Amino acid sequence: MSEAIDLSKKCRELAENKKAHHPVILDLREVGGPADFFLVVSGDSEPHLKAIAGEIEKGVKEALERRPFRISGNSASQWIILDYGDVLVHVMNSARREFYRLEDLWGDAPRLDS
Repeated sequence: MSEAIDLSKKCRELAENKKAHHPVILDLREVGGPADFFLVVSGDSEPHLKAIAGEIEKGVKEALERRPFRISGNSASQWIILDYGDVLVHVMNSARREFYRLEDLWGDAPRLDS
C-alpha cells in the first residue's frame, strides 16, 4: 500500500477520534488534482474544527513522523486545510462543506472506503 493511502487512512482515523462527521477519502490519482488524496471531514463548531485538525496534526507527527507543509485557514474561517503534499485534509464546518461540495466538484474521483 502506498504511503499516501496510509496517511489518508491515518488522518481519517484521527479525525474520527474527535467525532468528525462524514469522513470521505477521494482518490485523485486518476483524475488529476492538487494532491493524490483528499480527506474531507466536517465539524460542528470552531472548537470542534480546531480539535479535529489538532488531533490529526499531532497524531500524524507521532505515528508517521510527518508534519504538514502548510496549514491554511483556521477554525474561525470554518475551513482548515492540512497540506501534507500528497494528501490534503479539509476540516470544514458542516454548512460550509455543503455549500462548497468538494465531493461533487471531484465527483469523478473514486472514494477509498477501507
